Amino acid sequence: MHVLGFDTATDVATSVLVVDGEVLGERLGAPRSILGDVDELLRDARLAAEDLHALVVGLGPGSFTSTRIGLAVARGLGLALGIPAAGVSTLDALASVRAGAYPVIDARRREVFVPGPRAAAPDDLDVEPGTLVIGSGAVRYRPTFERAGAHVPPDDDPVHLAHARLHVALAESFGSVEELQPIYVRSPDAKVRSPA
Repeated sequence: MHVLGFDTATDVATSVLVVDGEVLGERLGAPRSILGDVDELLRDARLAAEDLHALVVGLGPGSFTSTRIGLAVARGLGLALGIPAAGVSTLDALASVRAGAYPVIDARRREVFVPGPRAAAPDDLDVEPGTLVIGSGAVRYRPTFERAGAHVPPDDDPVHLAHARLHVALAESFGSVEELQPIYVRSPDAKVRSPA
Protein backbone atom coordinates (compact mmCIF):
# COMPACT_ATOMS: atom_id res chain seq x y z
CA MET A 1 0.00 0.00 0.00
CA HIS A 2 1.30 3.45 -0.99
CA VAL A 3 0.45 6.08 1.67
CA LEU A 4 1.20 9.78 1.50
CA GLY A 5 1.17 11.58 4.84
CA PHE A 6 1.63 15.23 5.74
CA ASP A 7 1.03 17.76 8.50
CA THR A 8 1.03 21.52 7.98
CA ALA A 9 -0.39 22.64 11.35
CA THR A 10 2.88 24.06 12.71
CA ASP A 11 5.59 26.31 11.28
CA VAL A 12 7.44 23.23 9.97
CA ALA A 13 5.39 21.14 7.56
CA THR A 14 6.32 17.47 7.38
CA SER A 15 5.54 14.98 4.63
CA VAL A 16 6.30 11.32 4.07
CA LEU A 17 5.80 8.56 1.53
CA VAL A 18 5.29 5.11 3.07
CA VAL A 19 5.10 1.98 0.91
CA ASP A 20 4.05 -1.27 2.58
CA GLY A 21 5.07 0.09 5.97
CA GLU A 22 8.50 1.29 4.82
CA VAL A 23 9.39 4.98 4.74
CA LEU A 24 10.62 5.80 1.23
CA GLY A 25 11.18 9.49 1.79
CA GLU A 26 10.49 12.40 4.13
CA ARG A 27 10.51 16.16 3.69
CA LEU A 28 10.48 19.16 5.99
CA GLY A 29 9.35 22.52 4.66
CA ALA A 30 6.93 25.39 5.02
CA PRO A 31 3.18 24.74 5.01
CA ARG A 32 2.79 26.79 1.82
CA SER A 33 5.26 24.50 0.00
CA ILE A 34 3.53 21.20 0.82
CA LEU A 35 2.53 20.50 -2.80
CA GLY A 36 6.13 20.91 -3.93
CA ASP A 37 7.30 18.60 -1.14
CA VAL A 38 4.73 15.97 -2.14
CA ASP A 39 5.79 16.23 -5.78
CA GLU A 40 9.45 15.72 -4.80
CA LEU A 41 8.61 12.69 -2.67
CA LEU A 42 6.75 11.05 -5.54
CA ARG A 43 9.42 11.89 -8.13
CA ASP A 44 12.23 10.60 -5.91
CA ALA A 45 10.31 7.31 -5.49
CA ARG A 46 9.56 7.19 -9.24
CA LEU A 47 5.85 7.14 -8.51
CA ALA A 48 2.91 9.16 -9.82
CA ALA A 49 0.07 10.55 -7.75
CA GLU A 50 -2.14 7.87 -9.32
CA ASP A 51 -0.02 5.21 -7.58
CA LEU A 52 -1.20 6.39 -4.15
CA HIS A 53 -3.70 4.24 -2.24
CA ALA A 54 -4.40 6.47 0.78
CA LEU A 55 -3.65 9.79 2.47
CA VAL A 56 -3.00 10.68 6.11
CA VAL A 57 -3.20 14.32 7.16
CA GLY A 58 -2.55 16.18 10.40
CA LEU A 59 -5.71 17.84 11.72
CA GLY A 60 -4.09 20.25 14.18
CA PRO A 61 -4.42 22.01 16.48
CA GLY A 62 -2.02 24.58 15.15
CA SER A 63 -2.03 27.62 12.93
CA PHE A 64 -5.54 28.15 11.53
CA THR A 65 -4.28 28.98 8.04
CA SER A 66 -1.59 26.31 7.92
CA THR A 67 -4.00 23.61 9.10
CA ARG A 68 -6.46 24.67 6.37
CA ILE A 69 -3.68 24.40 3.77
CA GLY A 70 -3.07 20.76 4.71
CA LEU A 71 -6.75 19.87 4.66
CA ALA A 72 -7.29 21.63 1.33
CA VAL A 73 -4.39 19.73 -0.24
CA ALA A 74 -5.68 16.46 1.21
CA ARG A 75 -9.19 17.11 -0.11
CA GLY A 76 -7.92 18.09 -3.53
CA LEU A 77 -5.72 15.01 -3.85
CA GLY A 78 -8.24 12.64 -2.28
CA LEU A 79 -11.10 13.73 -4.50
CA ALA A 80 -9.02 13.91 -7.68
CA LEU A 81 -7.49 10.46 -7.10
CA GLY A 82 -10.56 8.85 -5.54
CA ILE A 83 -8.61 7.52 -2.54
CA PRO A 84 -9.49 7.35 1.17
CA ALA A 85 -7.90 9.45 3.88
CA ALA A 86 -7.38 9.42 7.63
CA GLY A 87 -6.86 12.35 9.96
CA VAL A 88 -4.58 12.32 12.99
CA SER A 89 -4.22 14.92 15.73
CA THR A 90 -0.92 16.78 15.52
CA LEU A 91 -0.66 16.54 19.32
CA ASP A 92 -1.18 12.75 19.23
CA ALA A 93 1.49 12.34 16.56
CA LEU A 94 3.94 14.47 18.53
CA ALA A 95 3.23 12.57 21.77
CA SER A 96 3.83 9.22 20.07
CA VAL A 97 7.55 10.00 19.68
CA ARG A 98 8.34 8.79 23.21
CA ALA A 99 6.27 7.15 25.93
CA GLY A 100 5.20 9.71 28.50
CA ALA A 101 6.05 12.73 26.35
CA TYR A 102 3.89 15.82 26.91
CA PRO A 103 3.28 17.56 23.56
CA VAL A 104 3.14 21.36 23.52
CA ILE A 105 2.56 23.34 20.31
CA ASP A 106 3.17 27.09 20.14
CA ALA A 107 -0.26 28.72 19.77
CA ARG A 108 1.06 32.30 19.64
CA ARG A 109 -0.71 34.97 21.72
CA ARG A 110 1.48 33.77 24.65
CA GLU A 111 -0.37 30.43 24.69
CA VAL A 112 0.31 26.82 23.77
CA PHE A 113 -1.88 23.97 22.53
CA VAL A 114 -1.80 20.93 24.81
CA PRO A 115 -3.73 17.64 25.05
CA GLY A 116 -7.43 18.07 25.58
CA PRO A 117 -7.03 19.73 23.19
CA ARG A 118 -6.97 23.17 24.71
CA ALA A 119 -5.04 26.44 24.63
CA ALA A 120 -3.36 27.66 27.82
CA ALA A 121 -0.70 30.03 29.02
CA PRO A 122 2.52 28.05 29.68
CA ASP A 123 2.62 29.32 33.28
CA ASP A 124 -0.87 27.93 33.90
CA LEU A 125 0.09 24.33 33.05
CA ASP A 126 0.64 21.88 35.87
CA VAL A 127 3.66 19.95 34.58
CA GLU A 128 5.17 17.34 36.89
CA PRO A 129 8.92 17.56 37.55
CA GLY A 130 10.84 15.22 35.24
CA THR A 131 8.17 15.30 32.50
CA LEU A 132 9.53 15.20 28.95
CA VAL A 133 8.00 18.26 27.26
CA ILE A 134 8.33 18.40 23.47
CA GLY A 135 7.16 20.49 20.54
CA SER A 136 7.42 24.05 19.28
CA GLY A 137 5.79 25.35 22.47
CA ALA A 138 8.35 23.54 24.60
CA VAL A 139 11.16 25.18 22.64
CA ARG A 140 9.62 28.65 22.78
CA TYR A 141 8.77 28.48 26.49
CA ARG A 142 11.75 26.39 27.61
CA PRO A 143 12.52 28.57 30.69
CA THR A 144 8.95 28.21 31.97
CA PHE A 145 8.95 24.41 31.66
CA GLU A 146 12.44 24.00 33.04
CA ARG A 147 11.54 26.14 36.08
CA ALA A 148 8.75 23.62 36.73
CA GLY A 149 11.34 20.82 36.63
CA ALA A 150 10.38 19.46 33.21
CA HIS A 151 12.96 18.17 30.74
CA VAL A 152 13.02 19.92 27.36
CA PRO A 153 15.42 18.38 24.77
CA PRO A 154 17.75 20.71 22.81
CA ASP A 155 16.01 22.99 20.31
CA ASP A 156 17.32 21.06 17.29
CA ASP A 157 16.20 17.64 18.59
CA PRO A 158 13.85 15.99 16.05
CA VAL A 159 11.39 15.07 18.83
CA HIS A 160 10.06 18.63 18.62
CA LEU A 161 8.57 17.97 15.15
CA ALA A 162 5.32 16.13 14.47
CA HIS A 163 6.83 14.01 11.70
CA ALA A 164 4.31 12.76 9.16
CA ARG A 165 5.59 9.19 9.56
CA LEU A 166 4.14 9.31 13.09
CA HIS A 167 0.76 10.30 11.66
CA VAL A 168 0.85 7.39 9.23
CA ALA A 169 1.75 4.97 12.05
CA LEU A 170 -1.24 6.21 14.12
CA ALA A 171 -3.79 6.26 11.28
CA GLU A 172 -6.55 3.74 11.86
CA SER A 173 -9.79 4.66 10.19
CA PHE A 174 -9.70 5.54 6.49
CA GLY A 175 -12.74 7.04 4.81
CA SER A 176 -13.88 9.88 2.61
CA VAL A 177 -11.51 12.83 2.64
CA GLU A 178 -14.57 15.08 2.77
CA GLU A 179 -15.32 13.85 6.29
CA LEU A 180 -12.02 15.10 7.75
CA GLN A 181 -12.43 18.08 10.06
CA PRO A 182 -9.69 20.30 11.50
CA ILE A 183 -9.13 20.43 15.23
CA TYR A 184 -9.66 24.04 16.22
CA VAL A 185 -9.22 25.02 19.83
CA ARG A 186 -10.07 28.70 19.47
CA SER A 187 -11.46 31.14 16.92
CA PRO A 188 -9.22 32.34 14.05
CA ASP A 189 -7.32 35.61 14.41
CA ALA A 190 -8.93 37.08 11.28
CA LYS A 191 -12.22 38.88 11.76
CA VAL A 192 -14.89 39.60 9.16
CA ARG A 193 -15.31 43.31 8.66
CA SER A 194 -18.77 44.74 8.82
CA PRO A 195 -19.79 47.07 5.98
CA ALA A 196 -19.26 50.73 6.73
